[in-house]
Amino acid sequence: MARRVAALYDVEGNVQALDAVLAEVARQDVDVVVCGGDLVVGPSPAEVFDRLTELDDVRYVRGNADRMVLHGTDEHGTDWGSYRERLGEERLAAVASWPLTVELDVEGIGRVLFCHATPTADDPIYTRSTPDEDLSAVIGEPDAVLIVVGHTHVQFDRQLPNGRRVVNAGSVGIPFERPPGGYWALLGPEVELRRTDYDVEAAAAEMRSAGVAEDYLAELLEPADGDETAARFEAARRGA
Repeated sequence: MARRVAALYDVEGNVQALDAVLAEVARQDVDVVVCGGDLVVGPSPAEVFDRLTELDDVRYVRGNADRMVLHGTDEHGTDWGSYRERLGEERLAAVASWPLTVELDVEGIGRVLFCHATPTADDPIYTRSTPDEDLSAVIGEPDAVLIVVGHTHVQFDRQLPNGRRVVNAGSVGIPFERPPGGYWALLGPEVELRRTDYDVEAAAAEMRSAGVAEDYLAELLEPADGDETAARFEAARRGA
């Protein structure tokens, strides 16, 4: 059984944010880190991968962007092949082995299931505003009291009528909520939604000098309001 678990989701290649969060994780007596997907995209995918492999006990969940890197789809107009070149064969083989879910028994909580979006798929969209019945239908009834997710980059903590609790850990690397920082979750014996401050402007300047796209930097420096993000995703979910 794990005593304290750090859930780090959607790092999106932001190694500066990851370093800040890992420094805080090291102060929290964490014994297991779960990385919930969408790690090997963004400005520094190989560096993010390597930082995480240095941890004593780390478990990985595959995200939709990780899958797109592996399979080189044309989604989102991105050159996924460039990520494969930067990662290299050894790292790609590791990413290909990541499962859709990881389960842990966490002290004070019980059985926890970690997935990127749902236990059976890495890309369904739902938010803190999604009706209970819709969220219950997409999550299902896994053998867990708590399901920890990411994908939509906004934290929430919801208790469903079917007894399942769904927590979105938020995004370490590119949150779609304010204020800027690295968002994550700490589990055991309670659930804590956390945000780690770091020098976002200095990180953005470093990324700009490395040729990172301005649209990425704009989202990093001036993230959207969480309620606006939820409304946008809800519209997409309903097909509006």
